[in-house]
Amino acid sequence: MDEPVYARPNRITPGNPVLFDEAVCDGCNRCLTVCLEDVFIPNPEKGKPPLILHPDECWYCGPCVDDCPRPGAIRLNHPLQQRVRFKRKATGEHFRV
Repeated sequence: MDEPVYARPNRITPGNPVLFDEAVCDGCNRCLTVCLEDVFIPNPEKGKPPLILHPDECWYCGPCVDDCPRPGAIRLNHPLQQRVRFKRKATGEHFRV
């Protein structure tokens, strides 16, 4: 039982679901506890952001971002197909809802 345990993350696809700002994240791992799909595992290095173990399982639901005590430490990176923009015909302005 004293053997080390290794976790090998799945290869991150082009649609990397979650982005961490290492300068802001303090490695509290709160996002681990609120993630509905258990996408993350704790980083073995103290103070580092969690590792994304199953990137394709992310639902982009957002509790990891909402419950983070450090604003800007984590953000969702929605796939291109889910990034909806609207354009005002009168002005040509692009906006999101």
